[in-house]
Amino acid sequence: MPPSPSIRPLGSAPPLRDRGDACPGALRLHAAADGLLARVRVPAGDLTVRQATALADAAEQLGDGFLSLTSRGNVELRGLSDGCDVRLAGLLGDAGLLPSARHERIRNILASPLAGLDRHTPADVRWWARRLDALLCASESATALSGRFLFVLDDGRGDVAALGGDVSLVAERDGAGERTDGDGGTALLRVGDDPAALRIAGPDAPRAALAAAEAFLTAAEASGTGAWRVRELPQEHALTARDVAGALRAAGIAATHVPDGARPFTATTGPTTTHPNADPAAGPTTTYPNRNADPAAGPAPACADSSAPGVVEGADGRHALSVLAPLGRLSAAQWRLLTATAAQHGSGELRLTPWRGVVLPGLPAAAAADRLAALSAAGLITDPSSPWHRLGACTGRPGCAKSRTDVRADLAQAVAAGAPVPGGSPAPVPGAPVYWSGCERRCGHPHGTWVDVLATADGYQVSVVRPDASPATQETRPQ
Repeated sequence: MPPSPSIRPLGSAPPLRDRGDACPGALRLHAAADGLLARVRVPAGDLTVRQATALADAAEQLGDGFLSLTSRGNVELRGLSDGCDVRLAGLLGDAGLLPSARHERIRNILASPLAGLDRHTPADVRWWARRLDALLCASESATALSGRFLFVLDDGRGDVAALGGDVSLVAERDGAGERTDGDGGTALLRVGDDPAALRIAGPDAPRAALAAAEAFLTAAEASGTGAWRVRELPQEHALTARDVAGALRAAGIAATHVPDGARPFTATTGPTTTHPNADPAAGPTTTYPNRNADPAAGPAPACADSSAPGVVEGADGRHALSVLAPLGRLSAAQWRLLTATAAQHGSGELRLTPWRGVVLPGLPAAAAADRLAALSAAGLITDPSSPWHRLGACTGRPGCAKSRTDVRADLAQAVAAGAPVPGGSPAPVPGAPVYWSGCERRCGHPHGTWVDVLATADGYQVSVVRPDASPATQETRPQ
């Protein structure tokens, strides 16, 4: 399958994109070694029971009977047969998963999975996601975006803000940590890696995100490089918050420039919001200033860790279940069990997460533990202590002809032996994700700090990838 954006060493030249973006979609299928592949965009990871059922039907009737979850909260169907495109489009279209055929590949919207669900959720940004999706699908200019361009909507807990968005919106807490809805309050808008931000009104956030994307398209055209993403723009055409501010003014959106929107507040300016379970050893994390926070009120209440499996207690007495798919792969039977749980015990919705998991909101507190146990019995990851937690791998052989080996089988063997990192040693960075790749493209790799296990001709090579440095090989260990 087409690769994730490669890890570009610091100081290297931006790529020259002299061909069109080949990123697969639901209507543009990719020919993989195990059959055709479809990638179905699921904005903000939100699925209704009807939509989830349609995906299971497509996997069973047209594909290999499995569903793969991506690091952007989307769904891939593999092993599709030749000539299935019309039936697939019909199944997805009837379920409301293809609101616009011309825009289906650009609906890449990632949002905080627990927004509005846990007790101390800062803000519910799902409204932003729905409105932004509608704006994208109605925009003629947006059709020029790459299938890799990513919008990120963070509810203020900092869980998805550092996941490589081209345009990121981070909700700000209202006052001393009170919860706000996505259609109120304020937000910080950032583009690419520019540490500066623009403060905008919450109701303007979706329109501002689209305006920022259109500003990128203008910069990409001027650069002549065919850039697919903000980080690919050459330095002389780099897109900054100040550049976007002009586009917002033209669109009638008020914005205040924040010189360094990622810098932690000091003791004299107030607290910051960070991921609740961030490991200091894992390297730098992104923090976001709270403009209204009262330093005398102390830090805001800790939010639930949206990447961890288990039961999430809600403010309204309802609970959510968070589970992970081993290596991001679910059988149709497992998927249907999740769908049935959402329909019979939950609110009738499923939320896909960038950690290749599923959140089921709205369960009665009395039913949560039993339902979680049933999902565990079906082979899903329901406990952070699972040896499969924080482990990932690319497709590998036989699904990908470019892979040097069957990395998933190798990883399963390593887990069975109690050594998820080749050579029997623990992960070089405790708590960091470990990701196995069959070639240098490292498709689907994590963001931030992670342990890279790369298949080479001489065995598996282990290195640590940090957000502020290129990969540095630690040692090569045959396996």
